[in-house]
Amino acid sequence: MLLLSPAEKTKWVVTENSNLSVNGTTNINKFSCEIPTYDQTDTLTMVKVDKGVVLTGNIGLKIESFDCHNSIMTHDLRKTLKEKQFPRLYIRFLSLSKFPELTAEPQPITGWVNIELAGTSKRFEINYQVSIDAQKIIHLLGAQDINFSDFNLIPPRKLGGMIKTNDRLSVAFHLKMKAI
Repeated sequence: MLLLSPAEKTKWVVTENSNLSVNGTTNINKFSCEIPTYDQTDTLTMVKVDKGVVLTGNIGLKIESFDCHNSIMTHDLRKTLKEKQFPRLYIRFLSLSKFPELTAEPQPITGWVNIELAGTSKRFEINYQVSIDAQKIIHLLGAQDINFSDFNLIPPRKLGGMIKTNDRLSVAFHLKMKAI
């Protein structure tokens, strides 16, 4: 059994000011949908190990919270993501490449996550920026391109297929956390 000193194990609580956005394109324009606030509190735990940092914890985002600033697009996105069957998108944190240095200047770091969407889970390596502000709020920003097809989803189409949403989406999130 491995005994850990307090410095080797850290916990962060995700606050409600966290958000996520999805940006995509169709054959005629661009769109942006967001979940402007996080509706619950979750905890992420980091444990330093020989080859990096084990990061555990997840966030579950309500699909119904997506707002595309256009009611038709919002409805289509929620339907495409199978909101009725799978009401949440989960991001399960797995690891970080190193223990984050918390400074006011954002530091680059990478890590692995599982994203579960519409009943399908896929693993991604994420490039993050981590920093801490004067109020001791930890900021974890990340972005990842995903495809609807990664999750066995068909991008929305309108007007008999005249307007087609492209497969690729850019997902960006900003987690605001406090150390506990």
